[in-house]
Amino acid sequence: MRPDPFQRDCGSRQVIDRIGDRWSVLVVLTLADGERRYGELAEHIDGISQKMLTQTLRGLERDGLVTRTVHASVPPRVDYALTDLGRSLLDLVSGLEAWATTHLADVQAARVRYDAEVLRRPTTARAGRR
Repeated sequence: MRPDPFQRDCGSRQVIDRIGDRWSVLVVLTLADGERRYGELAEHIDGISQKMLTQTLRGLERDGLVTRTVHASVPPRVDYALTDLGRSLLDLVSGLEAWATTHLADVQAARVRYDAEVLRRPTTARAGRR
């Protein structure tokens, strides 16, 4: 049977959830230039909590996209790097990043237009959209 992400129980939907998650995208992009320490990842990805970074890295490692290397040193040092499978995502997530930065002004303008239109609608019409 072919994978079908439109079916709720299909594993391909979980893969899409993983690679489509904003934190996963940002971690993959951050690791594009090579391995990084946990602290470097946390510093580079503004706004990610320690808990979310840890969960994201574990998920990416579980899915075979990232490797975790623990070095026997004091204090312990842990490095993360993309696997070959993780590197195969770079064109996809780099394209997503490029699209988002290229079209940011267009999206922002659309939001302003939409918000202005919603405010012009009668109150009852706005209440029905919630």
